[in-house]
Amino acid sequence: MSAEVLLMTDVKDLGAEGDIVTVADGFARNYLLPRKLAAPVTEATRRRLEKIRREREDVRKAELEEGRALAAKLEGISLTIAVKVSEADKMFGSVSVADLTSLLEEQGFSIDRNNVLLDAPIKDLGVYTVKIKVHPEVESSVKVWVVEE
Repeated sequence: MSAEVLLMTDVKDLGAEGDIVTVADGFARNYLLPRKLAAPVTEATRRRLEKIRREREDVRKAELEEGRALAAKLEGISLTIAVKVSEADKMFGSVSVADLTSLLEEQGFSIDRNNVLLDAPIKDLGVYTVKIKVHPEVESSVKVWVVEE
């Protein structure tokens, strides 16, 4: 026998949230329903799923607006890092993501180090533009001045 169920979350190799799928009775009864991954197809479960989707969409929109506001604040930020250099203007060491995140924290921004998009550590003096991912859909950039100490 088979049963039609409404998926309440994404289930690998079965379907996405909101899909109506046909599965074996035992799979639905013993796995999907007890773990609340699916529900029987009824009008009440469809309404519940729509409510959950609307709430998630509202949260996603709020997070996106928050990310855009943070990106706007970051656009005006300029970071200056003083480093030791040799007589030939060769840097001792380099400027890494950890250095940039600590400078951002000093200015009041809490940015995860995985969100600072720096391809390789900065090893020369100069002005650099570093991208920062503040939200999965929003990026910002920060000017980084690497100067002699």
